[in-house]
This record gives sequence, C-alpha cells and structure tokens, in this order.
Amino acid sequence: MTQDRPGLAFDTGKRYFAAIDHERKFPMNTRPLTVIGFDADDTLWQNEQFYRLTEEHFRGLLSDFAEGEHISQRLLEAEKRNLSHYGFGIKGFTLSMIETALEVTEGRVPTKTIGEILSIGRELLTHPVETMPKARETLEALAGHYYLVLITKGDLFDQERKLAQSGLGDYFDAVEIVSDKSATTYRRIFGRTADGPERAMMVGNSLKSDIVPAIAAGAWGVFVPHELTWILEHVDKPDEAPRFREIGHLGELLPLLDEIGR
Repeated sequence: MTQDRPGLAFDTGKRYFAAIDHERKFPMNTRPLTVIGFDADDTLWQNEQFYRLTEEHFRGLLSDFAEGEHISQRLLEAEKRNLSHYGFGIKGFTLSMIETALEVTEGRVPTKTIGEILSIGRELLTHPVETMPKARETLEALAGHYYLVLITKGDLFDQERKLAQSGLGDYFDAVEIVSDKSATTYRRIFGRTADGPERAMMVGNSLKSDIVPAIAAGAWGVFVPHELTWILEHVDKPDEAPRFREIGHLGELLPLLDEIGR
C-alpha cells in the first residue's frame, strides 16, 4: 500500500479509501444526504466518443473483408461475450477487436492489421481528458459539505490516469474502481461511508450501472444523460421509483439537492 495524495491511499484491491474519519469530518450530521457518489466516464469526463472513433478506425482496417455495420455488430457480440472474462475497459475492448478481426476474416487477417489494432487500442490510453460542463464547479461547491466518492468501472491504470489528468481528484474523499456496479456494490460502499444507502446519492450517465442498482440498494439515483452512452448500458428509466431523478447537466445538481433537502 502506498500513499497517493493527501487524504487518499491506494489499495491494490482496486479501490482508494479515505484516510479521513467520516464522523469527525461530518459530526452529528442529521441531513437526509451525507454521501454523494459520482460515476466517472461520460459523467465527469468524455469517454465514449474516443471508443466510437476507434471503432470507426477498426472498421476501416477490415473494410476489405466485410461491411462496416456487420463488423460493428460482430464487435458488440464479442464485447458481450468477453465482459465476464476481461471486464470493462480498454484491454477488453482491444482483445474483442482482435477476436472480431479473426472471426470476420476467417483467420486470414494480416499480421500487420493485428499490429494496427493493438496500436489503436493503445492510443485510447493516451487521449486527452476533457471534463464535462459544470463538473469542476459542481464538485467544488459540494466538497467539504458532503462525503464525495468516485465510483467507476474500467481498467485500473486508465482510470487512475484520467482522474489525475482531470484535476478533479482532490475533490473526492474516496475513490472506488470496481469490476462491476450492482446493488451489492452500492450497499457495500454506502454502508461504509454513509450510514447506509438511504443517506446516499449516486450520480451518473448509465441507467444500468449507476442509477437502477443504486436505487435498488436504497439510495437516490440521479441520471445525467449523455448522447453517446454505450448501448450495453441502456435500460428503461425507473420512472416510478420515488428516488429517481433526471437532470440535464451537472450544474442542475445543486438545485436538486436543495429540493431534496440538504
């Protein structure tokens, strides 16, 4: 275990934990909400747009063997199959591209093309971090008033990189990099940081990963739509759930918190 920055330490179990006593930071807090969790990719910073560009490049590499839509469909099928093996993130996406190339070409994909696929996969690890509108201002306004937790999926090193380059890390009291997001995940995290999920809120762009399971755990779920959300993250809105809310951008979160009751 090594110290990463003041207040946070890195745990090789794929999470950061706060070197902060929650009760001392927020003594005798009787507000209905004490902890707010934030998703990272496409909630705090752009992400899916880079995968879309990479997929377009990938389709071009295999254009002599199949139509673009067919390649994309086969790639999506490979990603679905491989989630349980490789998890979420760039490494799994790159391996799925290689698998798709082998399938589409019936094993005839040139070695040079495999090398190009690996190259465009590596490029995903170097793209600039572009924060979402109102992300910094919102976190700055909330920091110190709520216990803020970043809860994200994906490759450990890539998420560490993006958090560092975003400049948003200092606003968070804890960071959780998890293999998947389920009601159990949120019960565990909010049970440790918020006296239970009933006093917690999750904010994110994925209904499937951020909102539905957080509400199932007993927390509030605040949906912030993003126009490029990955198709595997699409599910129906839980419109009938009392703790479901939707906002147009992160700048609308503060008025929502006033409405709920700080």
